[in-house]
Amino acid sequence: MEIEILKKEKTPQNVIDHSIAVCKKACEIAKNFPEADLDIMQKGALLHDIGRSRTHGITHAVEGVEIARGYGYGDDVLNIIERHIGAGITKKEAEELNLFEKSYVPETLEEKIVAHADNLISGTEEVDIDFVIKKWKSRMDNPEDNIKRLIKLDEELIQAFKDE
Repeated sequence: MEIEILKKEKTPQNVIDHSIAVCKKACEIAKNFPEADLDIMQKGALLHDIGRSRTHGITHAVEGVEIARGYGYGDDVLNIIERHIGAGITKKEAEELNLFEKSYVPETLEEKIVAHADNLISGTEEVDIDFVIKKWKSRMDNPEDNIKRLIKLDEELIQAFKDE
């Protein structure tokens, strides 16, 4: 159903392909967490970039929430869409980016998994955390706090399970 919604909203095919890859990566990460709500997570992963049907700017998350709300999705999915950018955007960073002044940092397990899966997929290809850090350093002014949140997500969701 989510793919049909993306198509109905005229989401570019490359964004749909990316969203499918993010969903697959999220499912892979979620194997470490039997308590994760896979239905909510998969819906959020597939719809996380629906706002790119209207804009490719940072506001695509906010636009995406409005679109998904129109289809009747609840706060659990809407929050995944809103909080998926990078490793989250703090209230202070949101103000600097001219977003509505509030925290966009992922809170629930499902939000964290989708945000991090999105970080680890470039286009449709899986990348490692070093690739993401290098990309952020080249594109952001003062990315240090974002990188710290990225590393924390990676440690919580992936690295903690590497030796098992």
